[in-house]
Amino acid sequence: MQLAQEKQQELMVCVVEKGSEVGAHILSGAVFEPRALNELFPDWKEKGAPLQTQVTGDDIYLLNSESNGIKLPGFSVPKTMHNDGNYIVSMGNVCRWLAEQAEQLGVEIFPGFPAQSVIYNDDGSVGGIITGDMGLDAEGNEKDSFMPGMELRAKYTVFAEGCRGHLGKELISKYALDADASPQHYGLGFKEIWDIDPAKHQEGLVVHTAGWPLDKDTTGGGYLYHAENNQVFVGLIVDLNYSNPHLSPFDEFGVINIILK
Repeated sequence: MQLAQEKQQELMVCVVEKGSEVGAHILSGAVFEPRALNELFPDWKEKGAPLQTQVTGDDIYLLNSESNGIKLPGFSVPKTMHNDGNYIVSMGNVCRWLAEQAEQLGVEIFPGFPAQSVIYNDDGSVGGIITGDMGLDAEGNEKDSFMPGMELRAKYTVFAEGCRGHLGKELISKYALDADASPQHYGLGFKEIWDIDPAKHQEGLVVHTAGWPLDKDTTGGGYLYHAENNQVFVGLIVDLNYSNPHLSPFDEFGVINIILK
């Protein structure tokens, strides 16, 4: 939309959002690198973007047990784990703010409308999507409020469903997008937001952990991001490569909770 306005060209862009609002399905508390945002909105600070807490420090620990661990020196940490210039954010808030900027540029956003199926052109290319029918009961029968799905045809269709969206899986299969590619990598993630004692809060601190409570055959790790208002984003990610069939990632996260508290 920015480029269209610069070139004085008429362009229609529409976003179909299955949630009640943009950001409703974005649960991530994240460390955010603003490079792309700087390019898109150089004046994002003046526009009130919800990037409040700049990273002030990085700590990475290798945990051997619930009571023993070592802090890794900075030189041994991969470059991608250094967060100078990054921000601790709620991605839900960032996405809501981005939606506001998009609407101001003329983008049409339709919340509450999931994309149900793909429209294919005669030549086999993607021609758009059809939204889901509205007003159906639990058995799929039409109610008085029934409204059929809309056809949205476009020159370009961008699919942003996440890693296992049903349309994404269909497109991967139809066009063999995974041919000659590395297998996708999956994990289970858990997160809580804690209000903690202000005396223990260090706004801007980013902590990552590896090792305990996961065994040596299971990769993953934990994190604590000290955001504003004495809040900490606490989480654990467990890669789906564990060999122990009795491992419960949720219970492993519960162990961390008990120790930290």
